[in-house]
Parts: sequence; structure tokens; C-alpha cells
Amino acid sequence: MGPEPPIQMRTKTRDDQFDLEYFFELSPDLICIVGFDGYFKKINPAVATTLGYPTSELLNSPVDTFIHPGDRELAAKTAERLRRGETVLSFENRFIAKDKSTVWLFWTAVPVERDNLIFAIAKNVTSIKKTNGVDRVAEIISQLNTEQMKMFAADIDIILPVLSPDDSNLKWIGSSSAVDQKDQLWLNRFEMLVRQYAAVQDISLKKLSSDMACSQRQLFRQVQRILGTTPNKLVRTIRLHLAWEAISYGKYRTISEIAAIAGYTSTAHFKTLFHQVYGIDISELL
Repeated sequence: MGPEPPIQMRTKTRDDQFDLEYFFELSPDLICIVGFDGYFKKINPAVATTLGYPTSELLNSPVDTFIHPGDRELAAKTAERLRRGETVLSFENRFIAKDKSTVWLFWTAVPVERDNLIFAIAKNVTSIKKTNGVDRVAEIISQLNTEQMKMFAADIDIILPVLSPDDSNLKWIGSSSAVDQKDQLWLNRFEMLVRQYAAVQDISLKKLSSDMACSQRQLFRQVQRILGTTPNKLVRTIRLHLAWEAISYGKYRTISEIAAIAGYTSTAHFKTLFHQVYGIDISELL
């Protein structure tokens, strides 16, 4: 065995380890260690700050609890690759934040097979996705003919405002003017529920009214008072907005994928509905 390293070198090593922990805490990127069992083992403050959940909740729930339902299958396949020892240099998925907003994350992940762990770093690319989405949808709109624009004009507020950084004005839902704060909070909750149910089950007004703590008649009156429309039409509007979001991200390549995200099991029905509302063949947008 060689001589021991000088005391100064050993001290510097300890200092380096401290510095790594310091940078782990301060990094604006999301840094986490995930077990092969699917749970976070360690996260830096940026994870809790970005997603809005307390650290304890993030550490005590499976990671896929926070992943967008539409991306869980992809996340599971990626995790399986990592458990097999593959390094994944770049993949994107969506997380659902505590306030129910969608957060897009761009990941690099490395497996540590010896310890059954995955070391992963993510950048929050939500603002980039929104900017690119607005540009993509604006280009689509610019190519519409006169007849398409006439059909599209009534719902044009569905698309662009909600993809911009300011998601606070719910005028896009179909009202002719901005709603007051109390009604906006109520509509936020309604939209959140529709988004949650769209990808996993049929949306019934009975279920929505129960979750909104009101009767179906009260639900109808509330939507009619705020927006001058019916709950069913509002659900359809939000679903079609989900479709536009998926189109704007440029990630999906088939009508069936877009239909599923919007909560439609029949691709033919969805394609027909989209054309009826916007006068656009959705296949031309993909």
C-alpha cells in the first residue's frame, strides 16, 4: 500500500463532498434519486418548488402518482430501460403540479445498478413548450381559408390565450368577457376535473356535480350564469382544448392519440366533431 495522502488533500475531498451537497440544494434544475421500486429517495428543493407538493408527499408516494396519465406508459417503459442498465440521455414527460397545472420536464437519467437507484436531472421546459405551441397553432390558423375562419372564429379564444404564460383569464372557455375571481376559481376546479377524467373514463354530469359539491341542476345553472352555455358544451370545449394542446406540442402523430388525450374512444367520431366545430380535417394538422 502507498503512503497516505497528505492531510490537506483529505480535507479538500471532504470539502468537495460538502460542495456537491451545496450545489444539489441550490441547483435550479430538478435533481432526484429514484429507487427501482418507483419512489423518490432524495430530491433537491427545486423538485418541490416546481411541482408545488411538500417534500414529504413526494417522497412517500410512487413517482407515477405525479406523472400525467397520458405519459405514464412512456414513463414505465423508460424506467424499465433504466432498470436494465441503459442510460437515457433525453426524454420528455408531463407532471401534474399541486395546483393541477401541467409541467413539462426534459430528463437525463443514469442507472446505478449496484444500489438499485436512478440518478436523474430535469429541466422545466414548460414555457418553451407553450411558446412553441402558440407559434405552431398561430401558423395553422394563418393557413385557414375564409369559410374555415368563419367556423373557427367563435372558438378562437379556446386556443391561444391558455397556451400563453398567463393562464389566469378563463375567457377562452367561451365567455364574451373575463369572469370575476370567485367564478374563475369555480371554473378552474371544473376544468381540473374534466382534465382528470378525460383520459381515463367517460365524464358524467352526475360525477362532476358530485365532485363540485352541487346538484346537477345547480351545476347547469352555474355554468349557464357564468358562460351562457351548458355543462355538456363546456366539457366538450375543454376536451377540444386538450386536443389543441396535444396538436400544439407536436409530440403526437396519429388522430387516435389526439382523440384519446381528449377523452374520445372513437377516432371517427372525434375526427367528425373536430371538422364540424372548426371546419378543419385534423389529419392535415399532424
